[in-house]
Amino acid sequence: MIVDVHTHYLPTSHRPMVETLTAMSGPPTAPAANSTSVARRMFAAMSDAPGMIDQRIDMMDDAGVERQILSPGSLAPYATESRLAVEAAHMLNDSYCELTSSRPSRFSAFVSLPLPHIDASLEEMRRGLDELGMVGVAVSCSVFNRSTAEAEFEPLYEEMNARGTALFFHPCQNGICSPLINDYGFTAAAGASLEDTAIVLHLIKRNIPVRYPNIKIIIPHLGGLIPMQLARLDGQAHTPDLLSPPSAMARSLYYDTVGWGSQAALRCACEAFGADHLVPGSDFSALLAVESYSRTFEYIKESRLSDEDIEKILHCNASALFDFDKAPCR
Repeated sequence: MIVDVHTHYLPTSHRPMVETLTAMSGPPTAPAANSTSVARRMFAAMSDAPGMIDQRIDMMDDAGVERQILSPGSLAPYATESRLAVEAAHMLNDSYCELTSSRPSRFSAFVSLPLPHIDASLEEMRRGLDELGMVGVAVSCSVFNRSTAEAEFEPLYEEMNARGTALFFHPCQNGICSPLINDYGFTAAAGASLEDTAIVLHLIKRNIPVRYPNIKIIIPHLGGLIPMQLARLDGQAHTPDLLSPPSAMARSLYYDTVGWGSQAALRCACEAFGADHLVPGSDFSALLAVESYSRTFEYIKESRLSDEDIEKILHCNASALFDFDKAPCR
């Protein structure tokens, strides 16, 4: 089965809360699109507006996608005020639970946490995983410009490691806080990939993959620049404080296939990490601005990868990672 691990969903009931959080902390970057009308269509596609869930399922059927795993992307329920963050996270997770409960064979969801509030986030993580039936945790690469690999977030890693849960990272669209990116208008087009790159580097520096080996960490967008950096990281960043070579830690993570149709990027990631560590992703609904939902997966089928690798990437790895399908892959 194709399990799309990188899909976004914003319930209509949550939109006022998003506007409140945006007013308090600054606007998130809108999905990359070439017109306002395209952006509106993309936001509509990720909502529960009348008919949109059925349209989403129709697209899934056309693409051969059996299940989507939902997360809010850069619209996560983060707020400096604990009460507001908790309220936003509860509202969002309850809405996700409502959809996944109504279509249990088609949708699953990651728990969203009321960060940066650690105790409240631990409580919400337990609620989401134990009571709402969610299949993992979604966290932004940074929260209010603090990397989520920093020491204050360690209690979250300890809990996830004890549970052996999946952890899905996503850019928050801050362009790694760099005017060299943001001032030139590349916050989404290049900054997102740099956020992916930065969180892998931070995880390596903190030895997170070695110290918390039971967490199934998923990095989006083929890992940004990481596939091209493994040899250089081993040569220039393998310092005595690291418990394992950087390349080994990077290869222990999983990476989704959102590559905007780039065969070169897909082959590079497959060679760098191995086909066993790539899982299907679409970034739904961002890529609908440039291609159909089906096309997002067809580019993998059309790659120069072996039939065996394509089968693993499209049909085996994600379902095994989340234990959706007990049948072994060939």
